[in-house]
Amino acid sequence: MVKLIKKHKFNKEFKIFKKTDNQRFSVKSKDQYPCLNDKDMATSFDKHYVYHSAWAARKLKDISPKKHIDISSFTYFATLVSAFIPIDFYEYNPTKIDLDNLTHKYADLTRLPFDDNVVDCLSCMHVVEHIGLGRYSDAIDVDGDLKAISELKRVVAKGGYLLFVVPIGGQAKVMFNAHRIYNYRQIISYFKEFELVEFSPIPDQLEQGIIINATEEQSNQKKYGCGCFLLQKNG
Repeated sequence: MVKLIKKHKFNKEFKIFKKTDNQRFSVKSKDQYPCLNDKDMATSFDKHYVYHSAWAARKLKDISPKKHIDISSFTYFATLVSAFIPIDFYEYNPTKIDLDNLTHKYADLTRLPFDDNVVDCLSCMHVVEHIGLGRYSDAIDVDGDLKAISELKRVVAKGGYLLFVVPIGGQAKVMFNAHRIYNYRQIISYFKEFELVEFSPIPDQLEQGIIINATEEQSNQKKYGCGCFLLQKNG
């Protein structure tokens, strides 16, 4: 019934528009493109990806590195931030985007093409939780994420920064074969060689935005939040 009402209103509005059009455009029934569900709706967005990208961009503005290295994070993040910081964007299947300040290169996250302690500013966001689950045709490896984390830790320079983002909640578990969900204490233990500069999770609740400088208790209240960790390697 609701669909019929929406379609009836669409047809009515189309007739009005076609009748009053001033001939600047061709308006024909065969070119109709009905969008029936967009009225009286808030614009939807993916909380994890919008907020963690916005968080990371703000951290990079504060850090202001001469160059930033990103490993397979959200493509939109790399393209936008490259407007004010040169970025080398590494992926297993490099993206073909032609922009100044943005370089695309190949990398396997479990065998990064860098020497030890050479990257001053590195990010890897919403990536590690997938490694070893076979979702993206990678080999099954229960410790694939730990191998990736080991590589990230290896290449960051002493005093350098790592922006690290993974799903987070009160209970660590694998949602096979989509992703892993970590808990706060796990991540802290994996990065013993680093100082936690900031932990800012994105909660489950739709109405709540990112929580800057959250506590472990706040993190543990979540089932499937997004944990944003700014880490600095000890000198």
